[in-house]
Amino acid sequence: MSPKRPRESGASLFAAAGLEQDAPHPLPDRLRPRKLSDVVGQDHILGPDGALTRMLETRTLGSLVFWGPPGTGKTTVARLLADATELHFEQISAVFSGVADLKKAFDAARARREMGKGTLLFVDEVHRFNRAQQDSFLPVMEDGTVVLVGATTENPSFELNAALLSRARVLVFHSLDPAAIEKLFRHAEEVEGRKLPLDAEARAVLVRMADGDGRASLTLAEEVWRAARPGEIFDAAQLQEILQRRAPIYDKSADGHYNLISALHKAVRGSDPDAALYYLARMLDAGEDPLFLARRVVRMAVEDIGLADPQALVIANAAKDAYDFLGSPEGELAIAQAVIYVATAPKSNAAYMAFGAAKRVAKEAGSLLPPKHILNAPTGLMKDEGYGSGYEYDHDAPDAFSGQDYFPESLGRQTFYDPPERGFEREIRKRLDYWAKLRRERAGK
Repeated sequence: MSPKRPRESGASLFAAAGLEQDAPHPLPDRLRPRKLSDVVGQDHILGPDGALTRMLETRTLGSLVFWGPPGTGKTTVARLLADATELHFEQISAVFSGVADLKKAFDAARARREMGKGTLLFVDEVHRFNRAQQDSFLPVMEDGTVVLVGATTENPSFELNAALLSRARVLVFHSLDPAAIEKLFRHAEEVEGRKLPLDAEARAVLVRMADGDGRASLTLAEEVWRAARPGEIFDAAQLQEILQRRAPIYDKSADGHYNLISALHKAVRGSDPDAALYYLARMLDAGEDPLFLARRVVRMAVEDIGLADPQALVIANAAKDAYDFLGSPEGELAIAQAVIYVATAPKSNAAYMAFGAAKRVAKEAGSLLPPKHILNAPTGLMKDEGYGSGYEYDHDAPDAFSGQDYFPESLGRQTFYDPPERGFEREIRKRLDYWAKLRRERAGK
């Protein structure tokens, strides 16, 4: 069996024909999928039971919004959808386009429609259009002039008009998992006809460096091939030195910011200090403001721990002050210590829930006056009106507890705070139960 010839590049074919040639295309462009089944990492959309698969079985396509991080295939899938449905593919970017560009695209789509050809209008970074520009899509979506496919890295619920969203289906693109990134590397090796010059550990590090971005993974692979000398194999340390480690994809003003702080908060709430430290480290590594993180830890202490461990708020505030005093990187350890403390503290949202319930009742109650017996009477008229009459000074009562009612009379007694049998709130529960017993006894006299 004759050995398999290495695949000739487009550049070498042009050279052999004596023709002028384009500059070599980057690896991500050369490996761009040619059909939907080649797209990796989005099986929930393109698999046998995927949303797009079902849609394509009808040979019809409605307007769509693709929401997901960079490098997950949004542009590629849009282009392949146009091919699969025999629509003309038109692409614009909200970064570089204005009203005049939109009008030109709509007019061209109308002309094609008159000739019996539909248009798939792909709008990259669609969230960057303002509200009025987004509204301009509505008529051409409604009358079928275009099938709109918008791509965004931002949460459509916050960034897109409700009217536009009501006319389009949102499909979520996921970051590529390690298996999908590895699949891309194997495909790249087949096309290049050579293995990545990495040992097993370095290869795993390269997968992590891609951070779920397919395009970035292939760019990194291309950089590795460029850097390697003949016969050279990189280990993990050499790889990170050569690539200078690609920074994590994390936009502090975008969804990544909210996703990771949410993950940190939920790990703390779930009493998992290891996961909490991981998300803290990721955010610090990405350049998040440590004082923002310290403020969030304070919030966790009051929302999820509360009086189950009153020391949690003290520790969280102390960490904020320590960072203020030490700065980076030394002060980051204080924040990490506070994260460990709040993650391992007993949990209670009783104070948080009580305050929320009290706010709701206060809003409904409006301007109800407190009972007169707990109001001061600085004037004779007020005293004649009964202000302060019957008030019992608690310190003079047995057990320093009078058992009086302090709610407005028409509102009646309310219960907001219900401490659990956890942490310090176990002691608070005992006190409340004791006072409730005294209140019943004294009310029965």
